[in-house]
Amino acid sequence: MAVFLALSLLAPGAFAQPPASPDIDTLAKEVADKGGLVYGARSENGTWDLFLSRPDGSQRRNITNTPDAEEAAPRFSPNGTRLLYRRMKRGTEINHDKWGFQGELILAGGDGSNPVAFGGEGEYPWASWSPDGRQVVCLFPKGIKVYDLNSNSVTREFARQGIYQQLFWSPDGKWFCGVANNQGESWTVVRVDAASGEVNPARKYQNCTPDWHPDSNHIILSSRPAGQPGARGYGYTQLWMVSGDGAEQQLLYGEDGSHIYGGAFSPDGQYVIFTKGPKDGSGAEEAGAPICIIRTKDTPMITGESVELRKLHPATKSGPVLTLEKGWEPHWAYFLSGEKERRQRKTE
Repeated sequence: MAVFLALSLLAPGAFAQPPASPDIDTLAKEVADKGGLVYGARSENGTWDLFLSRPDGSQRRNITNTPDAEEAAPRFSPNGTRLLYRRMKRGTEINHDKWGFQGELILAGGDGSNPVAFGGEGEYPWASWSPDGRQVVCLFPKGIKVYDLNSNSVTREFARQGIYQQLFWSPDGKWFCGVANNQGESWTVVRVDAASGEVNPARKYQNCTPDWHPDSNHIILSSRPAGQPGARGYGYTQLWMVSGDGAEQQLLYGEDGSHIYGGAFSPDGQYVIFTKGPKDGSGAEEAGAPICIIRTKDTPMITGESVELRKLHPATKSGPVLTLEKGWEPHWAYFLSGEKERRQRKTE
C-alpha cells in the first residue's frame, strides 16, 4: 500500500512532456491524481526496469533499478497493494509473444518493495492475479493451474482449452480469457467459463493481448483485421473491445501506420491505456513504444490521416491522446483515500 499512500500525499507534478494542445492539457490534469501506472522500460543502465508514475507521466521513478537483470510485464494486484512481474537474466531478449514463459515470477509490494522470487526460471508461466489477490492462475503446456500464494499449493487444475498465451482472470472471478487455437484458427481470443470450462471465441483472426473491462462482460484486445491495404497488405494492429460472448465487436482506437498493443482500462473503465508504435509487436525486443491514454467516452477513435481506416469506420469520434514515455505492458491501479484507505490498510 506504501506506493499509493505516498502518491496520495503528493500533489500532481509537472507533465512528463509538454502538452501539445489545451485538450491534451485538460486530459493530463484530469487523470493526474487517479492512482498510478506501472510499466517496463529501458533504463539508463541499459536493461529493462520497472517504472512507476502518475497517469499524467509525472513523479516517474525506477522501482527496480537492477543492472544485472531485466524486468518486464508488471501487474498490480486488484487492490493495488502488490505487484507481480517477470525477472530475467541481463541480456535476455523479451519476446512479445513468449514473455510469460521467460524468467522467474517475482512478487513485490505495490511500490516494488520487498521483491521475492516465487519459484525459479520458467516456473509459474503466465501467472496472473485472482480477483482477491490471494491466488495466481498459471498457464502450462499441459494445463492450467491455480496456486494459493500462502501455501504454494494447487487449488484447481483443468485443461488448457487451446490457450497458449496471455491468460487473465475476470474481476468477478467467473471467467478467464486468453489467446488460443480455437475452431481451426490460431490467434483467437477466447473466454473460458471458470466453473464449467466451457470455451467460446470472443474474436477470431490475428488477435492478442486481451484484458478485462471492469464489468467482466467485455474484453479489450489488439486485433489486426484482414484485408487492410496498408503495410503492403499486412495491415496495422488496432485496439478493439468485444463482449465475452463475441456478439459485440467495437473498434476503440486505430491509426494507419501504427500498431496498438498493451491495451487496458483504468480501474473504473473511464480511460484506456495502450502503447502505439510503428513496429508490430510494440517493440518489446527493443525500447518499447510511447504509452498513450484516451477517454473511453471518446471512442471509437481514429487519429492521423488513416484514409482507409476511416472509410471502414466513418462514425468515429475525436478526442485528445495523452502521450507519455516509451514503455511496454502498462498497468493502472487506483489508490484508496481517507478513512476507507485507513480501514483497508488495517486488514492487509
